Amino acid sequence: MIKRLVAVLFSVFALILAVGCGQNSNSNTTNSKVKVVTSFNAMTEFVQAVGGDKVEVATIIPDGTEPHDFELKAEDIKSLSSAKVFVYNGLGMEPWAEKAIESAKNDKLVSVVASKGVDAIKNTDEEEIKEHGAEDPHTWLSLKNAVIEVNNVKDALVKADPSNKDYYEKNAKDYEAKLEALQKDYAQKFATVAHKDFVTGHAAFAYLCRDFGLEQQSVEDVFAEGEPNAAQLAELVEFAKSHGIKTIFAEEMASPAVSKTLAAEVGAKVETIYTMESKEDDKSYLQRMEDNLSKIYESLK
Repeated sequence: MIKRLVAVLFSVFALILAVGCGQNSNSNTTNSKVKVVTSFNAMTEFVQAVGGDKVEVATIIPDGTEPHDFELKAEDIKSLSSAKVFVYNGLGMEPWAEKAIESAKNDKLVSVVASKGVDAIKNTDEEEIKEHGAEDPHTWLSLKNAVIEVNNVKDALVKADPSNKDYYEKNAKDYEAKLEALQKDYAQKFATVAHKDFVTGHAAFAYLCRDFGLEQQSVEDVFAEGEPNAAQLAELVEFAKSHGIKTIFAEEMASPAVSKTLAAEVGAKVETIYTMESKEDDKSYLQRMEDNLSKIYESLK
């Protein structure tokens, strides 16, 4: 009788243990997310748009830090060593990226240059080329380029997590449709304006200008380094006055004080424009891009 009771109890315990293990296994499978590391905010937004609830995203460059001034830390390497996917823009925006990938020693890491396939705009100034590289890296500030970058992100997620291929492809397609709708809307609007020039603090919008046939004039040198000398400022003042510029656009991380100085000289107002390098005003990429386009359009009417 005692042996029988022991046998029954042992069987019950074994069943409970088996069920418990099964539940834990299912739970791990259900809660498992693809760990993705990104370089800065715009890349994070693209990953979140495509990856949805299947990804866990960590951004290397902290909000409020100018990407061109960022220095890689040991903790960033550690983060990459355990990640499945690394997304960075490329074209010199993250000069530390390749070294980071090599130092992480993660054979399973899927790394993707988001700007791959973009028709890059060449820098023509010798000093810019010497200091920053041959091509303008600000590709994500173009809706057309954003479509390319989103699809590169999608391909990377599919490679890292093929079981959710359909999910990633649907999300990418849905997001692409939103990007293209915004592009179409403002292409029609900008086609109606006679003036095509706007003035901004940081010369980051060449790709946006190419999309819509616009021209940017920068208060500062490319990549927000340095300030214009007296002669350059006088030239910008003359340009703004002769072109009837009533709005000077400023970016938070590109010395807005200089933009305010120019605005005061020409009697213009200062408006914020987003570069999407950091998370700003709790707005999404699409919201900030629409805000940019709306303000530029209003300034040209």
